[in-house]
Amino acid sequence: MKRITLPARPDWRDKARAVGFGFHVMYGEPYWLDDAAYTFTLDEIEAQIEEPSQELHDMCVDLVGDIVGSEESLDRLAIPEDLRDVVQRSWQRRDRHLYGRFDLAYDGSGPAKLLEYNADTPTSVFETAYFQFNWLTDQIALGVLPKEADQYNFLQESLVEAFDQFPKEPIFHFAAITDNEEDRGTTVYLMDCAVQAGHRVELLDIREIGIDAEGRYTDLRDRVIDRCFKLYPWEFMLREPFARELARSGDVFVEPAWKAVLSNKGLLPLLWQRHPNHPNLLPSYFTDDPAASTLTDYVRKPLLSREGENVTIFRQGRELVSAPGDYGDEGFIIQAYAPLFESDGGFAVLGSWVAGDRACGLAVREDRTRITANLSRFVPHVIME
Repeated sequence: MKRITLPARPDWRDKARAVGFGFHVMYGEPYWLDDAAYTFTLDEIEAQIEEPSQELHDMCVDLVGDIVGSEESLDRLAIPEDLRDVVQRSWQRRDRHLYGRFDLAYDGSGPAKLLEYNADTPTSVFETAYFQFNWLTDQIALGVLPKEADQYNFLQESLVEAFDQFPKEPIFHFAAITDNEEDRGTTVYLMDCAVQAGHRVELLDIREIGIDAEGRYTDLRDRVIDRCFKLYPWEFMLREPFARELARSGDVFVEPAWKAVLSNKGLLPLLWQRHPNHPNLLPSYFTDDPAASTLTDYVRKPLLSREGENVTIFRQGRELVSAPGDYGDEGFIIQAYAPLFESDGGFAVLGSWVAGDRACGLAVREDRTRITANLSRFVPHVIME
């Protein structure tokens, strides 16, 4: 694993705008880097990223049934008591799902370590599946990269296959906060994948979803929503006023409600309990576990945090760095610290994608600090022997 610099494509900004990637700059900061890349060998990809990611996903899914069947575990994960049956029935039906992204710490030596499972968010899916692949083909055509250069990236094909598993008859609604450029761009990309799988689709602002007299969710034309992708996390949905109607909604929403237990940091200590000393896991504990006090280099994470909010890193028992945010009331977990790949570009986290139930792609994000946050940068990758 290395970080390299190379010439940016001269027209990459025009290409970004042409495909709706206006969020290549966010909050005045560059988000996409066209003049840098992370390089891996094929063996690194297959043995250290792809195979462990597949095993981790299988381990996580194997754990869901035990979690949803345990009131103690659901308490630990702060799943609202009055809506636990929504999560439980979703798993009992085996509601179909689309994707997940593991955040891994890997520095080119030793096994990759699981930091968390982003099982209910498509953040960076377009950049991974589409734009970085175009970057690769362009750089090969320009002679910047050798013609045998490759990429660990069959995410788009896997997403189309995952969408193909859903019935084609009802309209597949896609809901997001549409005036957020990143959310809209990501959702429109996933709509295109659904169209490739044979679905009829329609975009809807999530704030415009209504409820009819029978308690069914409806769109602006008062049509019943039979299936709806929602770019909105379950931990928010379960706490919304309209959540009371979820009990009657069945398998309408994608991702399904059972993903609420995999996208929760409380999954990490439960995985460690089930698979102690697994080479791709870090020791992880709930804060009231006496074993948590044995760690001197560790990270404290809220159960429901996103974009690194309210995460604190401790070294030798002393606070090293922390991130502000609005999470923490729901509780925390403690996870052993794992060093990230460090270079002149900052600290890199590997995002290893799963679509359907198959490990299938890699994203790399880097940040100036050890906590990957909202303004971290996306850097493409390439496989070169």
